Amino acid sequence: MDDHRLFHLFRRLDIRDTLSADEKQALAEAAGNTVQYSAGSDMSSEGDSPDRSQLLIGGMAARYNRVESGDRQITAFHIAGDFVDLHGFLLARLDHGVSAVTDVTVVEFPHVNLTAVTERFPHLTRLLWLSTLLDGAIHRQWLVAMGRLSALSHMAHLFCEHYLRADTVALAAGMSFPFNITQEQLADALGLSTVHVNRTIQELRRLGLISWDGRTVTIHDWERLQQVGQFDPTFLDLTRSPR
Repeated sequence: MDDHRLFHLFRRLDIRDTLSADEKQALAEAAGNTVQYSAGSDMSSEGDSPDRSQLLIGGMAARYNRVESGDRQITAFHIAGDFVDLHGFLLARLDHGVSAVTDVTVVEFPHVNLTAVTERFPHLTRLLWLSTLLDGAIHRQWLVAMGRLSALSHMAHLFCEHYLRADTVALAAGMSFPFNITQEQLADALGLSTVHVNRTIQELRRLGLISWDGRTVTIHDWERLQQVGQFDPTFLDLTRSPR
């Protein structure tokens, strides 16, 4: 059973380990409906107890939390090939929300189907676990960058991360990758004001490191961008090895 909707997920997993034909078929059989969300809408909300997890297959989503003032802190960006709420498979309630940054398309995986997969395929279960571990590794890097890096280094680090993630799932073209978000959304992720975000983008441009038209980021000097961002890709675990 070949499900083209899972192409990006298979790419994400195959680059780190080998999926058997039976494992790919099991995931394809576990996949349910295709659902679309419009930009700005919530895909899941804090406090939800979902009975299905959502695999992003098109567009960009954000995980976020709100504080009493109503301000939002984005804690993750998700692209095609990411489960945006696999955590909800085991957590009793979600402690965060997920919203569509752009118009997005997801494939729903009913938890009853995921339970069957985990009971039959221990290796595939470990790879799904790896997906949540990667979310955690990325989150830790965001915390370090927000707490210890300058705004310029923090933004450079984020662009390095997203280029490699996009390239892994065949979304990058050369040194360009989709990054169709607003400066306000980027500010919510970096913990900066929109004014500071704009100034930092202009500085990256002035240094000849990137260009960004609001939809696509193009990296002009990869080595230098990594240096400015103090970027080490180890946390993305791009080594292919048995799990």
